[in-house]
Amino acid sequence: MQKLDVVTFGEAMAMFMAETPGPLHEIEHFTRELAGAETNVAIGLSRLGLKAGWASKVGSDAFGQFIMKRLTEENVDIEHVYTDERFPSGFQIKSKVLTGDPEVQYFRRGSAASFMGVEDFQKEYFSNARHLHMTGIPLAISSHTRAFAYAALSHMKEIGRTVSFDPNLRPTLWTSKQEMIEITNKIAQKADYVLPGISEGEILTGFNTPQDIASFYLDKGVKLVVIKLGDKGAFYKSGIEEGVVKPYEVKEVIDTVGAGDGFAVGLVSGLLENLSLQEAVLRGNAIGALAVQSAGDNDGYPNRQQLSEYMKIPIQEVN
Repeated sequence: MQKLDVVTFGEAMAMFMAETPGPLHEIEHFTRELAGAETNVAIGLSRLGLKAGWASKVGSDAFGQFIMKRLTEENVDIEHVYTDERFPSGFQIKSKVLTGDPEVQYFRRGSAASFMGVEDFQKEYFSNARHLHMTGIPLAISSHTRAFAYAALSHMKEIGRTVSFDPNLRPTLWTSKQEMIEITNKIAQKADYVLPGISEGEILTGFNTPQDIASFYLDKGVKLVVIKLGDKGAFYKSGIEEGVVKPYEVKEVIDTVGAGDGFAVGLVSGLLENLSLQEAVLRGNAIGALAVQSAGDNDGYPNRQQLSEYMKIPIQEVN
C-alpha cells in the first residue's frame, strides 16, 4: 500500500458529451468521458505529480471497467475501489453549449457507489494519506455514502491529517434545502479548509459578502476559507490574513463544469507544497481558468510544465 499525498472518495460516472449544440433529445453522436467531482480532483493532483487515491464502488459492467481504466491511465491509486456485482455504475449525458452552463442529465439512482457504506471504509488506506479532500456530494447521494463520509472525516481528524471541503451543492439530491444546509455545514465546520463558491456560501450561511461568509466558518473553528468568485477571482481569509486574488483572463468560456474542482486541485496542491496562501489561491485560479477553456470536466487540467507556462501570463484587473 503506497503512501498518498491526498485521498478522496465519491461517485464516478461515465459521461456522454454531445458532439454538437442543441437539445439533448435531438443529439445523435456523443463522446464518452469520465465525470465525478472527486475523480476530477484526484486526476488533477496526479497530473501535477502528487500521489492521489480515490475510494469508491463501481458496478461489474462496461462503465465500471471504463472508470477503472481511465483512473489507472491517470495514475490515480484505486486500491480502495471495489466492484459490486449487485448494482450498476452510474452515467450522465451532457449537452454542448457555446456559452454558459451545459445541461446535464444524471442516471445514478441505485448505483454501486451509492451503496458504499461505513462497512467499506478502510482505515489503513486513508491513514496512508497526509490530506483528505471531500465534497458535499457523497453527503447527498445516500445514507450509506453519508456514513462513509462521516467515518472518513472523523478518522482523518483523529490521526491529525488536514481536510479540505468543497460543498459542491447538488440541491436535487437532497430531500430539502434545510437538510442540505444543516448537514453540509455540520461537515464544513470540522474541516480545515472550506472552499465554497460565492452563491453556495450565501445559501449555506445566509450572508452575502465573502468576508461574512468566511467569518461564519472561521468562528466555528475552520482554519481557512477560500471563496470562489468566478470571473472576479477568489477571496481568502484565515485567522491572520485575508485578501482577493485576481483571476486569469479567459477570452472564451467553453464549459464551466470542473472549474471548481480544478480550483481545489490548485489550492490543495499549493498548500501541501507550503506555498503562501496567496500563491496557492493563484494556482487555484490558474487551473480553474484552464478548466473552463475545454469541453471535458477535467480535460483542461495541466501537468506541472503546462501550469508553469500558463502562470507566466499576467492576471487581469478586476473591476
